[in-house]
Amino acid sequence: MTKSPFRLILGHPTLRMLAGLSLIFGFALCSMGPFQSLIGVHIFGLPEQVYAVLLMVALGISVSASVGIGIITDQRPSRRAMALLAGAAMFVGPGLVLLFPSQPTFILAHALLVPVAGTLFGQIFAVTRLIAVEMPAPQRDGLMATVRALFAVPWMVALPVLGVLIRGGMPLVHLYFIGMLMGLLLVLIIWRHWPADAAAPWVERKSGLSFRASIRELLHFPVISRVMLMGITNMGGAAAGVLIGLVFAGAGRDTGDVSLFFAIFVGFEVFATLGVGFFLRVLSRMQIIAIGTMAYALFLAVLPLAGGSWVIWPLAVLPGIGGGMVYALTIAYFADLLGKRPGAGASLVALQRLTADGYNAASFAIGTAVAGYWLVGVLDFLAMGLAIAAIMWLDRNRPFEG
Repeated sequence: MTKSPFRLILGHPTLRMLAGLSLIFGFALCSMGPFQSLIGVHIFGLPEQVYAVLLMVALGISVSASVGIGIITDQRPSRRAMALLAGAAMFVGPGLVLLFPSQPTFILAHALLVPVAGTLFGQIFAVTRLIAVEMPAPQRDGLMATVRALFAVPWMVALPVLGVLIRGGMPLVHLYFIGMLMGLLLVLIIWRHWPADAAAPWVERKSGLSFRASIRELLHFPVISRVMLMGITNMGGAAAGVLIGLVFAGAGRDTGDVSLFFAIFVGFEVFATLGVGFFLRVLSRMQIIAIGTMAYALFLAVLPLAGGSWVIWPLAVLPGIGGGMVYALTIAYFADLLGKRPGAGASLVALQRLTADGYNAASFAIGTAVAGYWLVGVLDFLAMGLAIAAIMWLDRNRPFEG
């Protein structure tokens, strides 16, 4: 009898640790991420142009660090050390901002330390896949989706509470105490429970490739083309993060409505992510990703037209269910692109963000310059639809395995 993902996690010490790290990492990021721009621009007085550069630098460091650490951990026994480095970065970055609040510490934390801390996300899924490598594909995908769902839970639970505290007068800088505390927990759990590489409860074959050869492998056309296309199918979250606040404000809604809407659709996202194991019984991985992509794309197309209507509230199910389907299984898809390189495969999650964020910025610039938010939504809908159609055509005979 096939075990459920929760039973697998509860029965395996390392999977329990990885699930716990995913949950704590979610708390760390949701405590700072949604308020980062507000703190940087309005609290520390960064000019908007400087903040935009900071975001670009942070993205570059995040991708470079994720790819670099992924390759290193595939080359030599270093997973525990790299995980400790990421946890320490999450502790030190917010700690510096909390103890020495200033523009330089804010920039150092968000341009360097928090992006390095983000590499833990890929490492969690690389090790999860190593443990699950002998499982049937649906069971393996369901397990990875469940670990991903635990990362999203804090965004549903903590954000409403933080909103109430902030409205009650809590200084925004105090949010970094939560990030620092979560970073400390990450370090302690990794130090105590992450297995030493020499005694790891999984079988791992090191790549034997040089760093340059590993980069060439990542840039191999069958791999990078799928990463770029999947980046566009995954751009829904970035696009929604930009459009929802602007559309709601244009419709006369306040920030409370924005927070409530995010909480509702993240709730649906967690529900859908946890249900991926059930979906996999009747649909293939790519069919589920395609359904999720088009649900999210439809929401983006309708959002600018429905922002001022009551219809917007039931529409929250589209990005919630769609996002849960896409994000849960994209991680497994990338892991299988480089099946023999779990570290590098997991780092593709960061690499696809370049395409996602790049296209999102381009569609927003073109759409708002030509016609407005409605054209942004239409451009996003078309791009996501074409991208998922292209991936399904490329994988029409069999899932790609690097």
